[in-house]
Amino acid sequence: MNKIGILTSGGDAPGMNAAIRAVVKAAEHYGRSIVGFQNGYEGLINGDFYDLTYEKVEDIASKGGTILKTSRSAAFITEEGRQQAVHTLKENNINNLIIVGGEGSFKGAQKLHQLGVSVAAIPGTIDNDLTYTDYSIGFDTTLNTVLDCVRKIKDSGYSHNKTTIVEVMGRYCGDLAVYSALAGEGEIISTPEYKLTFDEICHQLEKKIQKGKSDNLILVTERMYDLQELQHYIQEKMQVSARTTVLGFIQRGGEPSAFDRVLAAKMGVEAVSLLLNGQSGAAVGIRNNRIIHVSLDELEEQTADKSVNESLLRVLLP
Repeated sequence: MNKIGILTSGGDAPGMNAAIRAVVKAAEHYGRSIVGFQNGYEGLINGDFYDLTYEKVEDIASKGGTILKTSRSAAFITEEGRQQAVHTLKENNINNLIIVGGEGSFKGAQKLHQLGVSVAAIPGTIDNDLTYTDYSIGFDTTLNTVLDCVRKIKDSGYSHNKTTIVEVMGRYCGDLAVYSALAGEGEIISTPEYKLTFDEICHQLEKKIQKGKSDNLILVTERMYDLQELQHYIQEKMQVSARTTVLGFIQRGGEPSAFDRVLAAKMGVEAVSLLLNGQSGAAVGIRNNRIIHVSLDELEEQTADKSVNESLLRVLLP
C-alpha cells in the first residue's frame, strides 16, 4: 500500500502535534497508512521512522512541541543528503511526504519536490514570517504566552516605577511585538519593520514620562540590539531606572491554543487531500479566514500584505 510520510522540521511550534494528528486521521480516513520520521530531515536521511495510527495520536493535540522531535539538518543541505532522503522514500514505498515547519523547512520541501517527491508543506513557526499566509501554526499560542509574561513584568514595573525592555522572538519578523502592542501590552515597540534608534526610543519614552507615566515597557524583536547597551543608554540619557528581560524559549512551549489546534487540523486535512489528488509542491496556508495553498516554486511571489496599518500603530502607540 502506498504510504504517506510526515516530519516536523526547524524550530518547534505549539500546534505541530495537532497537525500530526489531523494528517494521521485524514490518511486513515482515505485508507492510507502513514509513518512519522523522527528528528526532521535527519530522520528522513537515516530512515528513522515508525508507523503512526489513530490510537497513537488521538491524545496529542493538546501537547506542545512535537512527538516526532525536530532538528536542523546540515546533511540535508548537501546534494548527497537529499538524494539519500529520496532513496529512503522510494525504498520504503512512501509516495507522499508532508513537512511541517518554517521557511528553511519549506526550502527543503521545495528541493524534494524538484527531485520528484510528491510533497506538501504546512507552516509551523512561532515567528509568523511566511508572508503568503496570514497565520502560521504556533503564532497565536506564542502571542498569548508573550502577553501573559508581559503582564507579569508590567505588574512589577508599575510597583517600582521602572522602565523595562522586553525582547521577544521573531527573528526578522516583528509580528509578536506588534500584535502584543496592539493587544495593549507595550508602550513602545521596535521591530525589523519599524526599527527605532536609541534616541527615538528615548524620545518616545520622554513623552510618556512627561505625561506622568513612570513605568513603561519597550518591546523589541530579537537580534536587533545589544540589550545591555540599550539599557545603559536609556539610564544615562533619561536618568531613569531600566532593566531588561529576554523571554527566550519559554515562548516556544506550552499547550497550544484552540485557534492553533483548529488551524493545524484544517491545514493537515488539506495537505493530505492535495497529495491524494495528485497536487505536489504546495504550501498550505490561511488567508482571509480561508484555507489556501500556493506553489512552493512560486512562494516568494505569492505574498500577502501582512504589514500592520501604520496609522493604527500611531494611534495606539503615540
